[in-house]
Formats: sequence, C-alpha cells, structure tokens
Amino acid sequence: MSSICMLLAAISALIVSNTSLNNWYNQFIHLDFSIGFPNFHLSKSVLHWINDGLMTIFFFVIGLEIKREFLLGELSSMRKAMLPIFAAIGGMIFPIALFFILNHGREGIEGWGITMATDIAFTLGVLGILGKRVPFGLTIFLAAFAIIDDLGAVLVIAIFYSSQIHWHLVAISVGLLMGLSLLSFKNIYSRYLYIPVGIVTWLLFLESGIHPTIAGVLFAFTIPSHRKKQLIVVINKGKKALNQLSQLVGKKVVEFKDHKTAINILDNITSEIQSPLQHLENKLGTLVSFLIIPLFAFANSGINFTDNEGTFTRLSISIAVSLIFGKIIGISLFTWLAVRFKLAVLPENVNFKQIIGLACLGGFGFTMSIFISQLSYESLHLQNSAKLGILIASVIAGISGYLIIRYSIRKSVPPEKPTQN
Repeated sequence: MSSICMLLAAISALIVSNTSLNNWYNQFIHLDFSIGFPNFHLSKSVLHWINDGLMTIFFFVIGLEIKREFLLGELSSMRKAMLPIFAAIGGMIFPIALFFILNHGREGIEGWGITMATDIAFTLGVLGILGKRVPFGLTIFLAAFAIIDDLGAVLVIAIFYSSQIHWHLVAISVGLLMGLSLLSFKNIYSRYLYIPVGIVTWLLFLESGIHPTIAGVLFAFTIPSHRKKQLIVVINKGKKALNQLSQLVGKKVVEFKDHKTAINILDNITSEIQSPLQHLENKLGTLVSFLIIPLFAFANSGINFTDNEGTFTRLSISIAVSLIFGKIIGISLFTWLAVRFKLAVLPENVNFKQIIGLACLGGFGFTMSIFISQLSYESLHLQNSAKLGILIASVIAGISGYLIIRYSIRKSVPPEKPTQN
C-alpha cells in the first residue's frame, strides 16, 4: 500500500509539472519556511525541509532496520548474512562500473552513486502483489540485501556527497552520540533525553557539511534494543489490570475514575513489551511510508518534459542502463559465485530464476537514487535528466522482475495429481 502512495505521488508530480500548474508546483517546493526564535532560526525552502529534514526521519528508520537486522534478523550471523552481503556488493559494484564506462569524460559523471541504490519499499511491494506464492526465503533475501544496499548508500553519501566538513562540529556530534550509546549499553532510555539530543545532533550535522540525514542513521544506532522491563513482570501487571476490569462485565457504563489505573496499565503495556527500537520502528514506519516518502516523491519527481534543453539525454540512458543491467549482472553473478564456491546457500525453495527476477527488481532505485541525484547535481537540467533515467529504469525493472518471478514461481509449482474416481 505504501508503494502505491509513493507511485501516485510521483505520477501526480509529473502531471502537475507538465500542465499549467507547473508554476504553482515550483513556487511551492521553493517556498521559504522558517522555524526558531528571533536570535536563532532556520530558513529553508520546502524542498530542502523535505530532503534535509523529513528524510532524516526516513534515514532514522533505515538505521533502526539495519540495527535490528544485525542484532536479530538475517544479518545476525555470518552464515545468514553471506549471501545477501555478496548480492549487495555485486549490486553496487557493477552498476557503478557500468556508469563510469558509459560516462567516461562526459558531463554528469559525479552522479555515479545514483546507480547503486535499490528501493526496498517498491521491490517488496512488487513481491507483495505476487502474494503467498513467493517463497518466504526470497522475501527475506530481498529485504536483507536491500538493507545492506541502503547501508552502502549511506556510507557513499557521508563520504562522497558531503560538502566542506567542519570537523569540530562533527566531534561534538560524535561525543553526544557516544554518550547516548553508553546510556543504551546501560539500557537507560528516555525520549525526553534522546529526542532533544537527536535534534541537536541533526543541527550540528546540518552545519558541519556532512549531509544531515546521516545523523538520522547514527542516532538510530544509539536506540536500545532491549526491553526496559522483564516480560514476566509486564504480563503479571496486565493480568492484574484485566482482573480489575473484569468487574465491569455486564455494565453498560464504564466508570473511568474507578478503573483509571488499570486502563492506563493496559494502554502502556505494548510499549513496555517492546524495546525502544521496536517501538520507534513501528510508530515511525507508518509516518515514513504514508507521509514522508510520498511527500519526497511529489517534491522530487516533477520533471518538465517541455524543457528547451531536452530532458531525455545521454545521462538518462546511461543511468537507466547502469541500474537495470548493472544490478542484474552484479546481483546474479555474485550470488552464483557465493553458492558455487560454497560460501553461502540459497534460501529454502528459492532457485536461480527467482534470483534473476530479484536482480531485475534491484534496478528499482527510485527513493534513494533520486535523493543522491539531488546531492550530485546543482544543475536543474542534470537533475531532471537523472530523474528521468531513474524513472525509466524503475518501470522496466519493476515490470521485468515481476514477470520473471511470476513465471519462475509458476514453473516451480508441481502439477496437481489427477484425482481417481
């Protein structure tokens, strides 16, 4: 459902940008918006607030997912992690190499990082369309290698797409994050402490020259992954609260004042069962999926095809080719090599035809690719050319990946035996 919202937002931006509403669209995304106090305030355009502010929350959730996968998920042991690690490495190296080959000595070569990204929301959305026929191992494999892909993209943004760095501000940020990490290690957590420190860290990154979204990822790593209370203690509290409320059975009106404590206990019990990491990931996941990412897609997908300089350029072609063929070759080859040399094994009920289909879906860069294109190019013309290449690649990758996986699943299902009369 979230991928559909994102797609509708992108289509809306394309429609608006190529109609009489184009001027309104440009005025909206470049409208200055200020927050703060008279002696301290931040003033940025709506586009920058989305890309530097709201997208920090998106990267924060990405950081929570990465931490969870390394602690509890498919990356929690080397045996589990080897196959998606190999797939992700191949899926990053080959698209970048192909992009360099196609753009050697040409304008726009600094956008090489665009081709390494995979949009996890859209790719999982495509698998979701296929339903329960998709082997569970294939979905887990896709999620794991996409998480590693995101981690690679985060590192590339931090190292290659940050401006002149003010190291003293970085040092203060690191000190604050180390302090939170120490509290996390001691399993001490309070949102009234963590959130203000997280905001200060974001501000320091914003002024330091390192892209502020990186603060979101690093801040996520400081969130505790353990419950504050033992599960048995929470269960016993819940039982007592339910016993107290059982006295209300048969009554039409609930006297809240007499049972306020019990109701509050049951209201808070979910957050006590979950770790802070799980709680924040669940709470923010909906916000990111249904508000932040659609807003990002709407603000960044507006391509005006009436551009006098021409939007469809050699850069568009090279990005599309690098995303599609680079991901197919890189993910498939490195997965095959890992299995061939017995460094990893394929997930249960998964075959190489499905891996090739998954590799096609890897070319669906969208969110992260568009984000890196904004960091790569100052020229609006280059940005639009890059976005068009990303959109072309995403459409081709999504359709081809869907068809290949659907065909391979149908072929792998054994025919039903005829019933005997």
